Amino acid sequence: MIAAYIIGTVAEVLILGPSVLAVFGSSSTNKWAFIGIGVAMGLIMLVIAIIGIKITARVQVSMAMVEYLILIGLAIAGLVYVLNGHPGTVPITKGWFSLSGVNGKGDAVAGFLVAVFVYGGWDGTLYVNEEVKHRRVNPGRAAILAVALLAIIYTLAQVGFQGVLSPAKLQAASANGTALVTVAGVLGGGFWAKAMALSIALSVIATTGTGIVLTSRIVYGMASYRVLPEFLGTVSRRYSTPVAASIVVGLLIVGLSAVYFLATSVQNAFYDVIDVTGLLFSIFYIFTALAAMTYYRRRIIGSPWDFVTVGLLPLGAAGFLGWIFVKSLGNAPWTQRWSLIGIVVAGVILMLVARFILRSSFFQIARESEVNTHRRVGRR
Repeated sequence: MIAAYIIGTVAEVLILGPSVLAVFGSSSTNKWAFIGIGVAMGLIMLVIAIIGIKITARVQVSMAMVEYLILIGLAIAGLVYVLNGHPGTVPITKGWFSLSGVNGKGDAVAGFLVAVFVYGGWDGTLYVNEEVKHRRVNPGRAAILAVALLAIIYTLAQVGFQGVLSPAKLQAASANGTALVTVAGVLGGGFWAKAMALSIALSVIATTGTGIVLTSRIVYGMASYRVLPEFLGTVSRRYSTPVAASIVVGLLIVGLSAVYFLATSVQNAFYDVIDVTGLLFSIFYIFTALAAMTYYRRRIIGSPWDFVTVGLLPLGAAGFLGWIFVKSLGNAPWTQRWSLIGIVVAGVILMLVARFILRSSFFQIARESEVNTHRRVGRR
């Protein structure tokens, strides 16, 4: 989980520099400018994450409102633009909604794997459940609501932007990392191209802040059980946040993004690591589903509702993600497989260290829930 969130966040930070410069009409490829922007924004979001969860939430909401207004507005404009048949557009066909893609050139498994990556983070409220109001109810509701909203936004964006440019032009713009900015420029000229660049920049900044907050809570939770060094499990009395874990995670994200731009020799290797992020998310979602079923196994046959929500749905999700994982891994080059193997081996080593050196109390946790206790909590 730590690897997935850190690598996924770094992958987003890499496009922050170009997006910020595009807001000011610059197409510079100066790596020092990219590093400066990435480091500055990363440190700012780290400070905000340390100060407190309330200011973090307010900053996130503010950026999201601007970002989504721009994205949704331009997506609707793009959809109208395509439906009106402007020259150079690609008309919507049933191939857009086919599992095999337009003219059979699509790959459903690859698409599902990308979806697993881009939906990663929907469960963010679960990691801060001790810091929200009505913590037994709101985090779960927020997670489900997040998935529903993301499904709408992503679908609208895909349909709205896909046909504005020809496939060749869209591919060329994607190679430069400017696909959405180019599409926005076609729809509304330079002003809206800059607006789209602003939306992307805000999205990356928000993702950086979210990555720091969520990963630090995961690290904090693990350290609380001595699965990681205990100093990472401390909470600041002044800010009520896991400062040590936040600093370590924030500096890792900022440092790795800077290393990427400075050490060109490791860029290909880094891309291999980024490419397996979707597989990492698949793995820990599978483990989460199976662990939940195991822990609540006595409740599965308690009622028809429990059978569906505690048994059938998690098992179906784990099976579906397992199918995606196996298919994707089979098609992945060995460079990506070795990256995944390296991450898994590192995790196994840390697990053994936690068990036999740190003597973590995690391994003494009961492997099943108390049925009657949970029912009483549910009634309250």
